[in-house]
Amino acid sequence: MKKIIYIFSFVLIFSSITTIQAQEYKTHRVQSGETIELIAKQYNVTPYDIYALNPDAKKELKQNAVLIIPKSKIAKPQTKTTTVKEFVNFREHKVKRKETLYSLAKKYNVEQDEIKKHNPSLYANNLRKGDKIKIPVYKTKTVVETVKTTSDYTVLPKEGKWRIAYKYGITVDELEALNPNMPATLNVGQVIQVPNLETAAVKEIDERYSYYSVLPKEGFYRLKIKLGLEQEELEALNPELKETGLKSGMVLKIPFSSKITETGESISGDIQTTTSSLISNIRNYETKNIAIMLPFRLNRVNADSVYDAKKQIENDNFLSTSLDFHSGVLMAVDSLKKLGISLKVDVYDTKNQLSEVSYLLNSKNIESADAVIGPLMPKNFERVASELKRNNVPVISPNLKDLKLSENVFQSMPSTALLKTKMIDFVKADSTKNHVIIIADAKNAATSNALKRELGTASQIHSRKDKEGKDSYYVLEEDIIAKLKPGKNIIFLETENFVFVSNVTSILNSLNNDENKIVLVTTDMNDAFENDEISNYHLSNLNFHFPTVSKTYNEDDNNGFAKQYSKKYGATPNKTAVRGFDLMMDVVLRLSASENIYNSVNEFPLTEYLENKFAYHKNLFGGYYNNTVYVVKYQDLKIVEAK
Repeated sequence: MKKIIYIFSFVLIFSSITTIQAQEYKTHRVQSGETIELIAKQYNVTPYDIYALNPDAKKELKQNAVLIIPKSKIAKPQTKTTTVKEFVNFREHKVKRKETLYSLAKKYNVEQDEIKKHNPSLYANNLRKGDKIKIPVYKTKTVVETVKTTSDYTVLPKEGKWRIAYKYGITVDELEALNPNMPATLNVGQVIQVPNLETAAVKEIDERYSYYSVLPKEGFYRLKIKLGLEQEELEALNPELKETGLKSGMVLKIPFSSKITETGESISGDIQTTTSSLISNIRNYETKNIAIMLPFRLNRVNADSVYDAKKQIENDNFLSTSLDFHSGVLMAVDSLKKLGISLKVDVYDTKNQLSEVSYLLNSKNIESADAVIGPLMPKNFERVASELKRNNVPVISPNLKDLKLSENVFQSMPSTALLKTKMIDFVKADSTKNHVIIIADAKNAATSNALKRELGTASQIHSRKDKEGKDSYYVLEEDIIAKLKPGKNIIFLETENFVFVSNVTSILNSLNNDENKIVLVTTDMNDAFENDEISNYHLSNLNFHFPTVSKTYNEDDNNGFAKQYSKKYGATPNKTAVRGFDLMMDVVLRLSASENIYNSVNEFPLTEYLENKFAYHKNLFGGYYNNTVYVVKYQDLKIVEAK
């Protein structure tokens, strides 16, 4: 029912206004040869700080242009003035009655030890009337020295920006202001600049605690809701809060929580860890305009009848898929707004018609979007990508493989060939295997032979044929026993026939024991393996491995996203909905953490969300393709990632 209401209220305009904190500004006139990086270093700010106030500078930095420069977050080097004494010569003094070392030291403004040092006899004897002693004469001078506010720091293993920022009591932004050319990911042994603190003032990372990076606009009330901690509790763990208050980007120590990632960000219920921490690298809070193009075909929906609309959802794959994907996008929009990112999301119904796509391109100003997700069908997608190529607008495909990769195309779905290669490489890397066996039907004989070429010592078993030479889709127990070897046997099963899968898995399950340990794998996970006739107990017992575009989250893991999705839509999210969430998160976070999505490919090589990960590689003569997949396995009747 919620999806029906969802269709009827299908209007999307999202915006989030970021509060601009009062700052002090100065101006800078651009000189010949200057770059944004040099100017940022001169004023102890980041290039992002300058771009935020001078967006035109992104396109071109013109000589004599006047830039607005924000107040620096990093203190400039200071000077320290000290007065020192410098030895000139000696004066002779004849001791009078009642004079003492103390009175002479006071009279000539020197230390008693200084007098003794130049008159060694005084260490053993007292002053006597008539003694002639040497009194050192000094002149004073003022010395002005520069006190460095920074010092060199060598990055340690597993250290990221947030760890170093926490150690030195600054925000990640302030650390980057000290190091304008610092890369997104730090390298072990890299030398960077940090505040010049006494050793005792440098804080240590305590692994018994979690660490949280404060988001823009977050106050103590929002932290109480998110983390369950009162202001007093936060101040007890982070005493500096009493002096500085909360600052965006500052890193707080908090009680250990499984809801905090190892990279320092909070995981609100629907945001999972990212392998490359895009969240902690958000720099650009300007409004992102995202266009979503999906084949809803809403013109076919009878909005006057709930019954007809429900039937339409059940029977129209385009509508059902579009609604599922879009529901995940909406969940991502909610999460991104919590991060302080401003969004304008335009959703277009392509009606799965090339003519409608052309109309939208000509009338809806889509070329002004920061990124376009969709369409879902090949011809429609190619039309959009071709039209937007001239404006260099990135177009991301959610579902298509083996696309024509023009320069502005991002194929987020890994290729079929990559899935096969990943599974083969996984088996090759298994040093515990004793033998590999390949079982295939006639239709997959070519795949069997290709595997044999990759795994030279592997044995092959072909499905039995009937009297007419046609495939019967079965093997006998003795066929497999003849090929088994003591120890771990990895067995490939290549077929799209569920009868053959049932036959082989039943036999393998009966043969699986301590002497002959069997692990079942395939390069092509298809519907045959998910048929109702196939025993999940057999697959789990055989540790069935397969390559996949997306892993499966387990509902038992207290998944916040699934709970929030179920609360909002009254249903468990399927893979299409999760992919909508993951892809939208990745596109917007890349735009927010980098100058553009193209640069993000190099700055953030790998990102990972609920079920999907993205590692874009550039085609030699074109666009970008996702070059990473998962290998997963059945374990205790669950599907988990295989390491």
